[in-house]
Formats: sequence, structure tokens, C-alpha cells
Amino acid sequence: MTEGNLVDIVADGFDFGVRSQPLVPSDMIAIPLGPARRYAVVATPTYFESREPPKVPSDLMAHACIRTRLPNGALFRWHFEAEGQPVHVDVEGPITLDEASLARIAVLDGLGIGYFMESDVREDIETGRLVRVLDAWTPPLAPLCLYYPSRRNPPAAFKVFVDLARELARSSRPR
Repeated sequence: MTEGNLVDIVADGFDFGVRSQPLVPSDMIAIPLGPARRYAVVATPTYFESREPPKVPSDLMAHACIRTRLPNGALFRWHFEAEGQPVHVDVEGPITLDEASLARIAVLDGLGIGYFMESDVREDIETGRLVRVLDAWTPPLAPLCLYYPSRRNPPAAFKVFVDLARELARSSRPR
């Protein structure tokens, strides 16, 4: 089950949950599921042929930004940071989509600038289909964690799953 709100996994009868590390309750056991994550601000090289790439987040106001709507109906806000302080810019653009994958297609089609999890556009950046901008303004985010309450006698399947998560977390760490 996915839920846009924070859920009390114990009260709601779940064995475990997945959250960003800072949001894991302190009384839970947490296993990082991978390295820190980052956002990437990207557009096609063609998009920037006739426009100056943004140097600071406020420059985005002069650009067509592809927005994404969250399941709860709210617009996803683009978050930036300078010297540890949040920088808020409410970008605007010609199109708002309800799926990040559709927003990526719109950006690849040259309709504007997008804001994505780096992992979702890494290959596009590496192959030159997309150009990254504002890199210094998108610092690392805490990793996602599998979390669960401590149990004296967990079921065997639960223990196998947790052990697998630990092994995958170890193998995903940079060497």
C-alpha cells in the first residue's frame, strides 16, 4: 500500500514501512535502502539553444517549467537549498502532469525544464539527451529506509525479508 500521508504502521497493522530517514520514528528500527538521493533540474540541449540556462532558482521564472501534481491534488514544489537554507521558488509553466514519467517525456520533447529524482533521469543526462542545471542548488537528500518495530519473535518470512533488505542495502553502498 502507498499512502501520501505519514501512517502509524503499528496502529494500522503493518509489519514495516518505507520513509525518508528523518521521518522514521525514533522507536523504530531503520535500514537504509540505498545511498542518499538527489533531485535534478534538467532540459534538452535544444531547449537551451534559444534560452539562457538558469544560474539561480529565481531564473526559473523566465522559463517554461513542467509541473507535477501529487495524488492529493497539490502541486509538487521544487525545493532548492543554498548554504543549508531552503530557497523557495514557485515555478510556472505551460503544462502540469500527474505522473513524473509523463513530465519526463514532456521535457524530453523540449517543452521545458523539469525537476526529477536524479535516478530517474541519470541515463538521459549521461547520454546527452538532457542537460542538468542548478546542480549546486540540489543537495543530497536522506536515503529511504525500511523501518519496523522491534519484535521478540518475528515470523520467519519477516526475518528473511529484513535480512534481504540489509543485504541489498550493503550491496548498494558506494565502494
